[in-house]
Amino acid sequence: MSLVEKLFGSFSDRELKKINPLTKQVLALEPKYQAMSDPELQAQTPALKEKLAAGSTLDEILPRRNEFFRPAVANIDQLVIIASEAVPVTDPFLIDRVAAIAQSRNCQCIICINKCDLADGQKLAGIYQRAGFPTLRISAETGEGLEELRSLVTGKVSAFTGNSGVGKSSVLNALDSGIALSTGDVSQKLGRGRHTTRHVELYALDGETFVADTPGFSSFDTDQMELIWKEDLQYAFPDFAPYLGRCRFRDCAHLKEPDCAVTQALREGKLQPTRYDSYVRLYEKAREVKARQWN
Repeated sequence: MSLVEKLFGSFSDRELKKINPLTKQVLALEPKYQAMSDPELQAQTPALKEKLAAGSTLDEILPRRNEFFRPAVANIDQLVIIASEAVPVTDPFLIDRVAAIAQSRNCQCIICINKCDLADGQKLAGIYQRAGFPTLRISAETGEGLEELRSLVTGKVSAFTGNSGVGKSSVLNALDSGIALSTGDVSQKLGRGRHTTRHVELYALDGETFVADTPGFSSFDTDQMELIWKEDLQYAFPDFAPYLGRCRFRDCAHLKEPDCAVTQALREGKLQPTRYDSYVRLYEKAREVKARQWN
């Protein structure tokens, strides 16, 4: 069992949420556990102190590079968003909301369309390839695309996320059979997966590569995710970047304003309609939140 599994394997989401900002630092400081006591560290991560060997602590808290509420992870290099065109079919809005949050946290996203042995995944893959995301079509069952995925996660800390039932745990098992995560069936009646991952767990694929399995989410869960301020939302869609600053109005919301470069690009087929629709939905949600704050 790896050090990471020993430290984090049995924690609940709430405990891990407190600890996870230090995950990468724990790995980096592994040879240095015989360090001086740090009262601030003990106060912030009491569960971590209990897990460390008696009489040893970490010696400093390094800056937090990024953090997420759902999934509850921090200091990661990239999010691997698993989706599917087979049951359960992933709504592009679910991908776009998670990807927008990641972009706002300066965290790269990889889009993986799983279950390509059941449905080819070309429609979803095409959307995100054209939007500029690293995009793979994979199958945990046949192994299609897994070597390419392995090359993209090598040497990095990656969190795997996606809606319930798309096969996150199956993909991780296929990358490393030693992980041996539980997997579940998809409800044919409801068309969605059953939760088999209950908390975040970090696994070492090798000495430099770490992957986190996270609980699957539903469309309801995305309503509980962080919102991006409407003024900042345009920057969370990297495919909008070539058109920003080219609208008639400096404060253009890219909705119904005249001479908007973003909506013009949409009409010309340079932007994916589902991506723009997701932007509009997220903008409206952010506007509602801001209006409530002012009332």
